[in-house]
Amino acid sequence: MLKVEIVKVDVSAKKAQALTDFVAEEKPLHIFLNRTHYATIFCSPSNLKELAVGHLLSEGVVKSIGDIEEIIFKAKDVCHVKLKPNIDLEKRLKLSRPFSRIILSACGSPSPYQYSGRLPKIESTLKVKADVILSCVNRLNSFAETFRKTGGVHVAAIYKSDGNIVNFAEDVGRHNAVDKVIGIGALNKIDFSECLLALSGRLTSDIVLKAAKVSMPIVASLAAAIDSGIAVAKDVDLTLIGFVRGKRMNIYNSPERILLD
Repeated sequence: MLKVEIVKVDVSAKKAQALTDFVAEEKPLHIFLNRTHYATIFCSPSNLKELAVGHLLSEGVVKSIGDIEEIIFKAKDVCHVKLKPNIDLEKRLKLSRPFSRIILSACGSPSPYQYSGRLPKIESTLKVKADVILSCVNRLNSFAETFRKTGGVHVAAIYKSDGNIVNFAEDVGRHNAVDKVIGIGALNKIDFSECLLALSGRLTSDIVLKAAKVSMPIVASLAAAIDSGIAVAKDVDLTLIGFVRGKRMNIYNSPERILLD
């Protein structure tokens, strides 16, 4: 967060007041794979190692944390990821999005992501009470200090089935926030199939795909689901929940994982 000078205007009272306020920061993170530029992600400058790891996992470039030999920051905004010698990077990149990208926080990609339909079905026995889903989403703001001070970021969190939080992250981009919590979870060797993802952003296809690629069976959001996100959820058998507000929610797919009693 940064402090800035602003003039706050109260139109009804016809008053103007000079004061300081907080704003969210946005900085570039340059990711290199085996010395070749892979992507530049515009993001909040926190949890950058976790963002890099989560992004590579959620894009399918690496299948697990075990594919990575080392991660080195040669500058605070330049991340070099060296993969194990047995990894065919060229083949992996053909299965991911276009190579060498600029990823803006506003949308996560300069072009729409087209789902290839190659992901397997999610196999998980996870079941979660509806009250737990409500609690997980409603508690997001209690963790989101940057959001409370700036109103300029998204928040994502991973929870266990009983509602205990595993980790959370904030970022100016909703995609980045999801990548960060996936990265944190992967580095801590969390079993994603026994967890659920809660977030503040819209449920588009690329958000749902990020969860699907690490076999997370339930995704719930304060915001709306988009048709592309619902289509992916149906294809991979992911439980997708939107408009989690107050005591209500909309389940768009696989409602059997949500228990009412």
